[in-house]
Parts: sequence; C-alpha cells; structure tokens
Amino acid sequence: MRLAVIGVGLIGGSFALALKQAKAVTHVVGVGRNAANLKLALELGIIDSSAPDPATAARGADLILISTPVAQFPAVLASLADAKAIITDGGSTKRDVIAAARKALGKRISQFVPAHPIAGAEKSGAAAASADLFRGKRVVLTPLEENSQQSISKVEEAWKACGANVSRMNAEEHDAVLATVSHLPHLLAFALVHEVARRENSAQLFSFAAGGFRDFTRIASSDPEMWRDICAANRDRLLDELSRFSKKLDRIKALLDDPTGLEKLFAEARAAREQWLRSS
Repeated sequence: MRLAVIGVGLIGGSFALALKQAKAVTHVVGVGRNAANLKLALELGIIDSSAPDPATAARGADLILISTPVAQFPAVLASLADAKAIITDGGSTKRDVIAAARKALGKRISQFVPAHPIAGAEKSGAAAASADLFRGKRVVLTPLEENSQQSISKVEEAWKACGANVSRMNAEEHDAVLATVSHLPHLLAFALVHEVARRENSAQLFSFAAGGFRDFTRIASSDPEMWRDICAANRDRLLDELSRFSKKLDRIKALLDDPTGLEKLFAEARAAREQWLRSS
C-alpha cells in the first residue's frame, strides 16, 4: 500500500512509522509546510519521499491521511478533489472537518472516512513521532452515510495495524465528548500557565512550582496553532463546557467555607478518577 501523509508531525509521522513497522505500507510520501521538518522525516525514515503539495502526493496513493491543524483542512481537501484514494484524517474535531470535506469533495464525499486518534503528546513535529504512539489507544471513526463498508474497513484496518482500538461515534457526539475530556483541560492548562507567567513575581512562582503544577500544566506545552484551531472549531461545545465548569468553580468557592463539604467533593473526585484508571 502506498500512503500519502499530509502533515508529517506527531500524528502523521507516528501513523507512517506504525504502518511501516507492521509492514502494511510499501512507500510513504509526505507533504508539509516546513521544509526542515520534512527533511528530518526523510532522515528518520518516517517518509520515503516528499511532494510539493497534497495533489502531487495523492497521485498513485492507496490511502491519504490528513494530519494538519484543522483550519488547514478546507484548502487541503480542495486540493484533493481529484484524488482517487481513500482519504482519512486525524483531526480532533469532526463536524467542521466533515463540512469542509463535503464542500471540497462534493459527489466524491464517499472517499472520505473521518477519524480521530485519541493519542498524543505535548511535543510536535516529526521528531516526536513514534511507531508505538497508538498502541492500545482509542481511535474513533465517525463514518458518513455515503461511505462504503469497504472504505470504512480499509481505514479501520490501517488503524488496527497501528495497534489502536477502533470504535465508532457520530460527529455531534464526538465533538461534545472531546470538548469535556480533552479541549477543556487543554484550555485550562494554557490559561493557568498564562496567568502565572503574567504576574510580576512569575519567576518566583515558577521556581516554587513542583510536580503538581508540572503534571497539571504538561499539556500547555502542546502546539498553540493546533489548539487554537481546535478551540475555534469546537467553540459552541467548548463554551458549554466553560459555562458548566464556571458553575463548578462557584460551588468550590462556596465550599471553602465548608471544609466537610470540600473534603467530600475531593473524596468523590478521587474515587471517580481511581475507578476510571482501574477500568482503562
């Protein structure tokens, strides 16, 4: 199988490496905005060749993965309007991606099988790619009515070859769920670091920050462009989550005058987290 990867970063690079490790691909061609990153991807053996644009990369490809920031999807998909291969993606939002695909591909929308690997790290670029990134991790497919079972199966088998556990969900549900457990936490981590950094005694504050602060804010080292696009694309769902969380903060403020109630909240949260970890 010949694979074209549009955006050879953490997700695209890891997808290519995992499929190479599984001997599921014979050639990987990469496309990207950063020439130095593409050169590194070639040196690391992530890709076997590079192309100047998505349309060129798509020629002769059997499968195309779009793994750029989601704001780039409309332009990328428009350039793939004549592609013959199955197209999938690694975008963290699905409603906007599907809308862009419908507009760009028109009657050829059946070629696009949307997906989202729920795996990642705070580092980005080809240097962060790993063949094991998706092993044991969840990948969500949000198939379209127009997709054939053959196309869906091809994408599903590719992700399974990467070691992922594949499940399905509709786009609306996907964006609502991910707003809660992914997009909101990233927003809060960025916000906390930004708040501390802007204070006059920020150097002192950071010097006293230990493991708790480091663990809570690790994801604030993620790619700003990617997370800007995700937050903008899922704005409505994220606003709902911010509203709910704001009410929770108001509740916690009140509990500062009720130590027993505050401890109960902490105990319930700890129990819920431990149950989640046991079942994951």
